[in-house]
Amino acid sequence: MAYEVKTVESKEQWDSFVTSHPEANFLQSWQWGEFHTSRSKTIVRRGIYDDNKLVAVYTGHVEPARRGIHLEIAGGPIVDWQNQSLVEKVFADIADMAKRLGCVYVRIRPQLLDSPTARHQFGNLGLKKAPMYLSVELAGVIDLTKTDQEILQGMRQRLRRALRKAEKNTITVEKSTDPAAIKEFYKIQLQTAGRHQFVAFSEDFLTKQFAAFAKDNSAVLYTAKYQGEILAQNFMIFYGNEASYHYGVSTELGTTLSGAPLLHLQAMRDARERGITRYNFWGIVDETDTNHRFYGVSVFKRGFGVEELRYLPAHDLIINRTAYLKTKLIETTRRKIRRV
Repeated sequence: MAYEVKTVESKEQWDSFVTSHPEANFLQSWQWGEFHTSRSKTIVRRGIYDDNKLVAVYTGHVEPARRGIHLEIAGGPIVDWQNQSLVEKVFADIADMAKRLGCVYVRIRPQLLDSPTARHQFGNLGLKKAPMYLSVELAGVIDLTKTDQEILQGMRQRLRRALRKAEKNTITVEKSTDPAAIKEFYKIQLQTAGRHQFVAFSEDFLTKQFAAFAKDNSAVLYTAKYQGEILAQNFMIFYGNEASYHYGVSTELGTTLSGAPLLHLQAMRDARERGITRYNFWGIVDETDTNHRFYGVSVFKRGFGVEELRYLPAHDLIINRTAYLKTKLIETTRRKIRRV
């Protein structure tokens, strides 16, 4: 079979293909590439065609890291994993593009559930498990074909009490698609990062990311307020079949008055109105990993009664084996220090 591989130039063609796959999310969207372009990153958007019909795609961006220049492909490629000849064509093109771009390796975290079969397939393609994660590997999701009442019944009692408390306190929810609103989100993120000991994203990073999706009404900032004071904010992305809780922040007052659960319920209702059937709380950590810095927030997310999806962990396609040794050493050490 003679496949044709080329750069995809049409946003409409790209998003139509990606959103036709229910497992896909915004990490392979056209807008995700636009975000990286706005940050002066080199991106690739490649499509594989069979008789002029698009049958697989992948998008990624080049990270000019000192530990090793590499191509990152998160949530992709979008391909029929049962079609081995097509999969091989995709990965041959990925390797070729990485070489052209001067990359030491390619890091890939596919939208593929973890299994011995998937690991064997990646091993046969010449990939090795990466020393550092790429995007979410364990996600908590909720089926939005359920009603509000069914979702509430599946929640832990503590969360249901928090929601009743929020309603009793007449907490309000506001929505915005204005990138300028990220300024306040960024300020609260700095406070949240201080309390939970993580490195905050820059205001520029958050604003450009939000702006890339807000152009299509795909990004919404939800804000819970009590008597005019902000309690919590959620940065949501709606794309294809998935509503993603991408980032969230809360004030000290918000931790007392429990504004965050109310934001999630509202976002779920809005997602249903868009025809979306999956709500993704994004990353969680194993219940036994009590020393992980995100263990606490994972407990909160599990409180909603999520179904856990474990994706195949990040794998590396090594282009320059000698230079890659430096990357592996640095990242193995870094992961231990950061407790991630």
